[in-house]
Amino acid sequence: MNVWEFWKEENECVKERYELSMERIRQIPEETTVCEPYRGFFQEMSRFVGMLEDLIEVLRNGSLKTESLEDLQKWNYDLYGDILPEHYKESYGNPAFAAQKLGSEFGPMLSFLYTELRCGIAYAYEGRLLEITAANEVLIEIYNLFERGAEPSPVPKLQEVKDILYWYVSDYADHTVRTWLWERLDPQWGFAKDIIMEEDLSDLRYLYQFGAYISPSELSVAKFLNSLPEETIQLMADTYVEGFRKGFEVMGRNLSKKKTVLIRYELGFERMIRQAVNGFRKLGLEPLFCRAPISVINRNPSRKIGWFSTSPNKQYDYDHRYDSAIYMGNTVKERKLSVMKATLEDLRTEASWYAGPAVVETFGEPGFTPENKDACFALSGHQEDVIRDFNNEFSQLMNHYVPEEETSFTIIAFPRPEIGEPYEEIFREVIRINTLDYEQYKGLQQVLIDALDQADYVEIKGKGENCTDLRVMLHPLNNPEKETNFENCVADVNIPLGEVFTSPKLMGTNGILHVKSVYIGDFQFKNLKLKFENGMVKEYSCDNLENPAECRKLVRQVIMKNHESLPMGEFAIGTNTTAYAIGRTYQIVDRLPILIVEKMGPHFAVGDTCYSWAEDFPMYNPDGKEMVARENEVSALRKENISAAYFNCHTDITIPYDELESITTYEEGKKAADIIRDGRFALPGVEELNLPLEN
Repeated sequence: MNVWEFWKEENECVKERYELSMERIRQIPEETTVCEPYRGFFQEMSRFVGMLEDLIEVLRNGSLKTESLEDLQKWNYDLYGDILPEHYKESYGNPAFAAQKLGSEFGPMLSFLYTELRCGIAYAYEGRLLEITAANEVLIEIYNLFERGAEPSPVPKLQEVKDILYWYVSDYADHTVRTWLWERLDPQWGFAKDIIMEEDLSDLRYLYQFGAYISPSELSVAKFLNSLPEETIQLMADTYVEGFRKGFEVMGRNLSKKKTVLIRYELGFERMIRQAVNGFRKLGLEPLFCRAPISVINRNPSRKIGWFSTSPNKQYDYDHRYDSAIYMGNTVKERKLSVMKATLEDLRTEASWYAGPAVVETFGEPGFTPENKDACFALSGHQEDVIRDFNNEFSQLMNHYVPEEETSFTIIAFPRPEIGEPYEEIFREVIRINTLDYEQYKGLQQVLIDALDQADYVEIKGKGENCTDLRVMLHPLNNPEKETNFENCVADVNIPLGEVFTSPKLMGTNGILHVKSVYIGDFQFKNLKLKFENGMVKEYSCDNLENPAECRKLVRQVIMKNHESLPMGEFAIGTNTTAYAIGRTYQIVDRLPILIVEKMGPHFAVGDTCYSWAEDFPMYNPDGKEMVARENEVSALRKENISAAYFNCHTDITIPYDELESITTYEEGKKAADIIRDGRFALPGVEELNLPLEN
């Protein structure tokens, strides 16, 4: 795809504005009309925007594609170097530094402006001049305020700056929000797809065509995949694609009606993704590729939806996670929803084609402990409420145009080089984990389900330093011959295989959940504790930071998603002892992602159930029984007040086998069976699951 041809009409419309903005910004370093320390900020912004203009020129004339790997790496470093950890302390991208240099009021706002200007890197590679021009014009408008402020005051009013930033976000929502949705649904956008399918993937220069930060990790992964035989790459891709297909099969959904699938992955895996594209096309699905949102109005602080690369600096991302505080309120919320509804209406046909996401996750990075800074924006209580309302209303809107009961998904994970040596050996072991025997595990897990279906409740107790002590209530079965409380989850939507799960009854579900170490996204939580009362989280803590209040704040942000309380949306027992044994052998248990870790012991999810928005659609296990535990007392509120039924989050927390004393079922108040005792499966008929643990 020639992006300059693709966006030709739009770029022609904005060409004069773009050129005028660039010309004006280039003049800033020669001027002295703004007083210090603000002059230094605007000079730095001028330098950065000038670099973008130079980049656009070499991208337009095609000369960047002919440059050497070393020259491309230099371009990449120059574009992203300012926010890399080694330079971040003195970067205007750092709200703390900006506040120190520019004052506690203007500093964070101008740091926010810089993050929006930095989005221009991606837009340059994608040939989008409108977005670059809009940010340029905001920079000029704010610069003019500071020029005007020379007399009688050296600075403008704070509200004037805030208003400009607010209207920048609000006024361009028609374009930015619409484009974001369009990329997710319309297969004609082929920027990343063309790179993946047409470039020589053995020449690692291809990675620098994405316009993303390329770390040594992306280079190492791509190089390693290039060293693997074709049959291994094909196995990886086939497992991924087949998992997606099986998701439709086991849920009884019609894949033949669908035409598109959204591929979400981290750069470096292009060789596998290319084969996956071919596999999806054989299923009649054209893959969609969209960059994970970078601009504030579409960015999600909790997850990246699309393709992306290693973050140049996780602290930078963390510092700007709540930049939406600048504009978020009911007016912008309603505007975004209005644009989304109009866009989805225009894309009604494309929305009906959408089959769901196919996700490739990565893992292996060291744990990230963030620094909380006073200079960073924070959401008010009202704004948190507005965002929760928006998420609920957006979910309802998407469910109208893309019904949950007509889609599926799949997720698979692979290690990054940061996991340590021997990386290549670990990678091959992960491939083995991802391709375990489907039929064998289906039978073993059915034995567990048959025992669990006899129970009224289950007790889970930790061992040694783990103080877990939980009682989880199960739904009554009206017809045990045809109904079950637990889904038999093999290798389909969640790869690797290995769990049985349910949505517990909340009333009577009580106790403490404790894990000594667990990864939740980018964060490694230490001594995480959640206390449940009638299925709802009432207290929480961790030991990541010295200040207990800061620890609670971290849990609230990352796990609770800024909710005061969340229900226990899932209780599951992981059965993938092979994954656990590999984790222990290579001493990487604390580096494994929740996707694998949740199969390595009992896990509990806080937030929505696994069946949110699809509770009313039957689900069946391979034995033909209907999985009836699809809702709880909170999600049941959808029938009366849908805004109270869903939280739009689902966060899994696993207790590893070695921290587990027992999982025991109880029937009519009496002990019925040990599912696990002293970290080993104790139920007759599942002894095979213990073999990897013994070996």
